[in-house]
Amino acid sequence: MEAVVAAGLDGNRLKLALEPEAASVWCETGGVDAKIADPGTKFMVIDLGGGTADISVHEKKLDGTLKAIHKASGGPWGGVYVDANYIRFLERVFSRRAIADLKKKEMSDYFDVIREFETKKRCFSEKVKSKITFKISAATRTLSEKYTGQKLEQRIEYLGFGDSVVLKGGDKLRVEPDIVQAWFDDPINRLVVHLNNILCLPTMRAIQTVVLVGGFGESAYVQERLRAEIPVTRLFVPGEAGLVVLKGAVSFGHNPSIISSRVMNYTYGVAANIIYDEKIHSKDKRFLANDGHWRVHNGIAVYARVNTEVPEDQQITQEFIPNNYIVQIPIYRTTRENPLYVTESGCDLLAELKTSLPRGIPLSELRYKTTFMFGGTELVVKFRVKKTGQEEILKLNCLK
Repeated sequence: MEAVVAAGLDGNRLKLALEPEAASVWCETGGVDAKIADPGTKFMVIDLGGGTADISVHEKKLDGTLKAIHKASGGPWGGVYVDANYIRFLERVFSRRAIADLKKKEMSDYFDVIREFETKKRCFSEKVKSKITFKISAATRTLSEKYTGQKLEQRIEYLGFGDSVVLKGGDKLRVEPDIVQAWFDDPINRLVVHLNNILCLPTMRAIQTVVLVGGFGESAYVQERLRAEIPVTRLFVPGEAGLVVLKGAVSFGHNPSIISSRVMNYTYGVAANIIYDEKIHSKDKRFLANDGHWRVHNGIAVYARVNTEVPEDQQITQEFIPNNYIVQIPIYRTTRENPLYVTESGCDLLAELKTSLPRGIPLSELRYKTTFMFGGTELVVKFRVKKTGQEEILKLNCLK
């Protein structure tokens, strides 16, 4: 939200759209054929953008809304990692200093290199058997010879590529498909493993259709690998796959309630001195509170747990008695389903809601409720004192 404020935009009129959800919304709103849009259909959307792969799984309900049936997931398996492998290859051939200088001093030539590779990347396929040609600008050749002290012909021979990489006509590199394929394989291998881990879950066995979107999703090689290696009946790649998220985000903005539920990526709670339970809590963490109950230091009062489904705008409230006129409510999240203490490894402090209570009223009469509002793309936490109606609201952009 900091960027929104800096841009002078009204945060109250801004609705965050999660990319894999936006792609799923586009599927429901007429972007794909009727088989995916039928009520009861369960489908997976893989959004392969530049940096990451984002995966969502939804079921279309009878009322036309989308119900999440698996938490959103993904990883760093996008097209930029293929680009990085290509740049490392160029640095090996021409030298790292030459490519750095090309990027810094001959930016036009450098962008030509990137644009050419983007085209080659989308067209590359397992069916390609002959060498792939890459252009070499005069500036690239000059910089390479400057920093390596070798003619480019000598440099390529010195690197020992053999017939796999050859210079043609002085201004072209001819590269064997096996080398190009290796640039793709690491991110795609990781993506395939992740997808198969999801699809082998009992709740995912009804998934027979996968929709592949995003710029990297237009790659012929990516499509071939996924069709061959994930257990689904059909992989659907829409036209203009790179624009699907944008189109879906527009549809979501007009009708946010189209997502009827989400699956929690984290367990959320607040730090609290909760009631001691000898079955689960360590004895050394207990203390005798003023109310006469044994309680636990650094306990966590859980509001929602990871992997559970929450409907849109679900509200979960817990009530507390303050022990001070300055109320501090630390808000935590963790990937653990049943955390006991906020001090556990992986339990992260997201924010703290802090407020002052009126001092003219006894603390015992200042019971307050803390309400977590789930189901949207933002987590909203509301604090309300029952007796006075005092209220504070905190919005957290953390459901990514």
